[in-house]
Amino acid sequence: MATPLFTALLRLADDHLILGHRLSEWCGHAPMLEEDLALPNIALDLIGQARALYTYAGEVEGAGRDEDALAYGRHERGYVNALICETENGDFARTMYRQCVFAVFMGRFWEAAVTSSDPTLAAIAAKARKETAYHIRHSAEWVIRMGDGTDESTRRMRDAATYLAPYIGELFEADTVTDALSADGIWPDPPALQSGWIADMTPILDQALLPMPDLGFAHTGGRQGVHTEGMGYLLAELHYMQRAYPGLTW
Repeated sequence: MATPLFTALLRLADDHLILGHRLSEWCGHAPMLEEDLALPNIALDLIGQARALYTYAGEVEGAGRDEDALAYGRHERGYVNALICETENGDFARTMYRQCVFAVFMGRFWEAAVTSSDPTLAAIAAKARKETAYHIRHSAEWVIRMGDGTDESTRRMRDAATYLAPYIGELFEADTVTDALSADGIWPDPPALQSGWIADMTPILDQALLPMPDLGFAHTGGRQGVHTEGMGYLLAELHYMQRAYPGLTW
């Protein structure tokens, strides 16, 4: 039986791996050279955070699985990332809005996790929050720039906000796993992060002339391994090298 800590670590690692892979898809396709460098670098940050989380998850599990086994050795239903992380990139506006939503959430999460009673998680959080601060700044600048830009950029950013709004609430979802860990001071309580997320997003959205998304409804299921159609295609690409050449490591 998986322990609550292992399950929570796996969820968070999957969030970062899957979103990191999505961002990496922009390499060579971004709208300008600076973004062709920035987005893959943010992706590397996310994948680096995923590695730290997978490594610790493997230690907690104690079954001999390392970061590579956890990252590449599972089928689609074994991944437990939030659905927003696997949504297809769409256009540049959707990618940046998604990144802003997730980065602001993780900014609050890491800030709370720094005081975790688990020293390993606290150490991971201390490093990750510095990287996440840049992710927030970078994505927020683009959300504002496009939201309060030309008619075309405004339309695209508003479409992105509308499309992604139903996926945001899952980030604040609690269950027996998070309840048990937060009661012990190990894991931040997801619902408790929502007010801080709103406080951080409000000035960004105000400057971007965008409404605050309605968090009353959320697509859910990612934490239980139920995914969108695009997840299978994503994993087919992500797993290719490991399937073709078993045993390779990062």
